[in-house]
Amino acid sequence: MAGKHIAFLLGSALTLAALPAFADAPVPQVSGPIAAPDVPGSATHNYIFFASNHELASHGYVEEEYFIRGTADGYNFPDKLKDGVPMGKPAPYVTRVVVRRPADPKRFNGTAIVEWDNVTNNFDAENVWFDAWENMMRGGYVWVGVTNQVLGVAALKKWNAKRYGDFDVGKDMPKPGGPDADAESFDIFSQIGAALKHPREVDMLGGLKPKILLATGQSQSASRLASYINGIQPLAKVYDGFLLDASSTPIRGDSTVPVLRVMAEHDVLTGGAANRQPDTDKYRTWEVAGSAHMSRHVRESREALELRDNGLSLEAAMAPLCANPQIGTRTPVGQVTAAGFAALSRWAQGGKPPAMAPKLNVAEINTAPKQSVAARDKDGLALGGIQLAAMAAPTQINMGLGAPADASKAGAGGEAIGAGACVRWGPSTDMSVDQLNMRYSSHADYVAKVKKVVAQNLKDGFILPYDAAATIKEAEESMVGRNLQKQASAK
Repeated sequence: MAGKHIAFLLGSALTLAALPAFADAPVPQVSGPIAAPDVPGSATHNYIFFASNHELASHGYVEEEYFIRGTADGYNFPDKLKDGVPMGKPAPYVTRVVVRRPADPKRFNGTAIVEWDNVTNNFDAENVWFDAWENMMRGGYVWVGVTNQVLGVAALKKWNAKRYGDFDVGKDMPKPGGPDADAESFDIFSQIGAALKHPREVDMLGGLKPKILLATGQSQSASRLASYINGIQPLAKVYDGFLLDASSTPIRGDSTVPVLRVMAEHDVLTGGAANRQPDTDKYRTWEVAGSAHMSRHVRESREALELRDNGLSLEAAMAPLCANPQIGTRTPVGQVTAAGFAALSRWAQGGKPPAMAPKLNVAEINTAPKQSVAARDKDGLALGGIQLAAMAAPTQINMGLGAPADASKAGAGGEAIGAGACVRWGPSTDMSVDQLNMRYSSHADYVAKVKKVVAQNLKDGFILPYDAAATIKEAEESMVGRNLQKQASAK
C-alpha cells in the first residue's frame, strides 16, 4: 500500500488542484503512511529523516510519514499587523509531515500540536519536540512536524533523492535582502492543518479526532508563525491557538485565538525586552530566567540524530569556538513549554487564560543588535521572570547569553554554525563547593528551598505535576548539602 502511495505522488497524472475547502483553507491531497523499510541509520536512507530515536513503542506511540500535494499561493505582508495579501500566483507543491501519535485512541488527550520545523541549520529541526517530547507523550498529545520551507526541502532531496526528490515548496533559494523564498509556506501550513481537521481518503491521525489544533515553532519558525497569526490566521481560521517559542515579533491586538509566547532569557535580552507587549485576554508572555536560546536538553535530543542522519554535530563543532564550551543551559525550560501547552489547550477550549508571569528584571533595555542587560545576583544568575528550582535553588550557573572565545567573531547569533552562533548557546557550569555552602546550610535546607519554589511554580501553572514531583525527588536524592562543609574546611 505504501509503495502505491509513493507511485501516486511521484507519477500521478491526477489534478494538482486542492480539494474543496473547509472554512477558508483548502484540503490538500494526502498519501501515506509512506513505507520506511530501512532501519534508521542505514546507508540507503530509506527511512524517515530524523526518525525519532526515543522508544516510541514503549510509550505507546506510532511514528508515520505522509506526503502532501496541493496548490498554494504566496503571501505578502505590507502591514505586519494586518491581514496578508495573496500574490495571486498559486503554484503546485509537494512536501511531507511526520506524525507521532498514541496508538491507543484512549490515550489521546484531544489536542494535536503542529510544529513548523526550524531550518536555521539548513535542515528540518523539530526543536519544540526536542525540548518537550517526554511531556508530549506522557500527556497523550499528537505531534505533527511540517516541512514547508525551501531549505528543509533542499536538505531532504540531498539526503534521499529517491524518497524526497519530487518535493517542491518554492523554486528559489533564500537570498539576503531578497524576496521571501518561502512565501508559499503560510498557505501550505494552513492546508496541512485543514487536512488534519478534515481528513479525506487518508487520515494522518489514524482515526483520532482532535478537539484542539495548536500551532508551534521555535526561533525562526516562531517568527514566521507570528506573521501567520497576524496575516493568515484571520483568513484561514484553521488553528485554535499558538505557542511561540523564542520570538519577539509583535502580535496584533485583535487576535481571536489565544497566543502564548515562551521566552528564554536569551530571547528577552536580544530583542524581547524592547518589544514587550502587555498581557491581554488573548495573549500571554512567559519569560524564563536562566535559559539560553538553545538548551542542553535540545542538544541532547537532537545531536544523536544529527550524527546519524547528517554525519555531523553542529553543536560539537561549535562548542570549542565559544568562550565557555559547556554550551546549552540546563534550566529545564521544556517543562515550562509543556505546562504552556496544557494551559493553552484549556484556554483554547474556553477555559481560563494562563497565569500572568513576572517579567525578567532588565536593568538596561537596548534595541537589537545591542543586547539588553539583565539584573543579576552575586553569582551572575538573572533575577525576575519565571524562576524554576534550577534558578531559585541553584546548583549550577546557567547563563542565557553565550559568547565566542574570540570577541572579534561575535555576531547576532543567527549563523547555523561558527563562533558568532555561541550567543545562542548560553553556558551551564556547576557551582563550586564554596558557592553551595553559601546558599545551603544543610541537605535539608536545600531540599526545603527546592520544595518551596516547586510548590509555587506548580500553583502558578508554570510546571506540571510530574515535573514537580521529579524535581523534588532529584533534590532529595542529591548530594547537595551532605558533608559539603567538611569538604570545604579540609581544603
